[in-house]
Amino acid sequence: MFVTKKHLSRRTLLRAGGAAIGLPLLNAMVPAATALAQTAAAPKPRMGFFYLPHGAIMDNTRFGAEMNRWTPEKAGRDFDLKPILEPLAPFKDHLTVVTGLGNKPAESSAVHAITPGTWLSCVPPRQSHAPYGGVTVDQMAARHIGQDTPLPSLELATEESGGSAACDGTYGCSYGNTISFRTPTTPLPMEFDPRRAFEKIFGRGRTEAERRAISRDYVSLLDMVSEEASDLKRTLGAQDRSLIDDYLDSVREIERRVELLEKRDMSKLDLPDVPIAMPDFDEHLRLMFDMIAAAYQANMTRIVSFMMAAEVSNMPYRHVGVPDAFHPLSHHAENRASMEKLVIVQRYHTQVFVDFLDKLSKMPDGDGGSVLDNSIFLYGSNMSNSNSHNNFPLPTLVVGRGGGRVKGHQHIRVPDHTPLANLHVTLLERAGVPVESVGDSTGDLSEV
Repeated sequence: MFVTKKHLSRRTLLRAGGAAIGLPLLNAMVPAATALAQTAAAPKPRMGFFYLPHGAIMDNTRFGAEMNRWTPEKAGRDFDLKPILEPLAPFKDHLTVVTGLGNKPAESSAVHAITPGTWLSCVPPRQSHAPYGGVTVDQMAARHIGQDTPLPSLELATEESGGSAACDGTYGCSYGNTISFRTPTTPLPMEFDPRRAFEKIFGRGRTEAERRAISRDYVSLLDMVSEEASDLKRTLGAQDRSLIDDYLDSVREIERRVELLEKRDMSKLDLPDVPIAMPDFDEHLRLMFDMIAAAYQANMTRIVSFMMAAEVSNMPYRHVGVPDAFHPLSHHAENRASMEKLVIVQRYHTQVFVDFLDKLSKMPDGDGGSVLDNSIFLYGSNMSNSNSHNNFPLPTLVVGRGGGRVKGHQHIRVPDHTPLANLHVTLLERAGVPVESVGDSTGDLSEV
């Protein structure tokens, strides 16, 4: 595609005072009479790593295939979707199910204490309370494709931590509460507070003092940039004006929901020191996904790591008819009734993820594609059977086409115990990140 419009920089920000907000990709950001693929506006891959604790109900229990609720029966393109994965049906063309992966470096008697922190590194941590593991693939990507965005990477969660079981007397707590390590000794905190996450993404002050000073001067980030946004829109075509309106409306809605969420913050109540779930976990989870979508759309970041639930989460799922706390339920003792409840929880996670994918599929990104088309997402767990606490076979999905670099629409069966790190190498390669190896990798997966 060639365009002849006036060129607007892809890095254009709406600024007012100390506030700045990025913009989605507009037609006006493509230089005149230039092929889109040859410009800085050409779609660049976005990567996301979406972690779930406690495995999945696969063919990994004493019931075998009879109780399998995850693994497709057929390999290849003509594959079925079991109950946990059924919500992904509308995005089957973007879906790659990978069966047969294991992660030996995650095997340990510490179980929950090292499971999250080894998912993206595939490096066994040292036995020490001082962290020493491996650089995670999200940070490898951030070094190469995240440096020209305001946030090279974004690390989010829905819960502050998973409790004492996410720590260990030998390994400490460094690996149980994060999936991201910038260096072998630098675990990155996962931001679980929606307000702080919003401010990190959209730049409303780096410290509490700055945020308080800013809040005295204006009520909303969008109020500050509204005049500049209006001036910009007068120079743009109808399609670009509509894109800006839609995007700013989305940010406004997130601001409103963050305000409401803060008013219902249970941390302000005098509660007993027992595991207490937020009464609106569903809203919290969806709000974090909406902020990720907005961050991708505005090109504030290309790399996101998200713990959708904490390791050893005691969150109940009453909103889907399961009042049981997540972690105790995961110790199902191979009881059918408990396992079916766990399936409901795991299917719910899939559905919320699918709602996020649907938003991305409707966001234009480049020459006729969408943000989803140009993304590469890893979705899964570093545990297999939650009752056995084992690490094979790992429930693993790849979603997105990576701008045509990922085939999609297939179920791949790799040889049993193929290192999960082989998939990590493959996804980095597909995203254009130069890498020779990750953790205990032995090669890549050419089928992906």
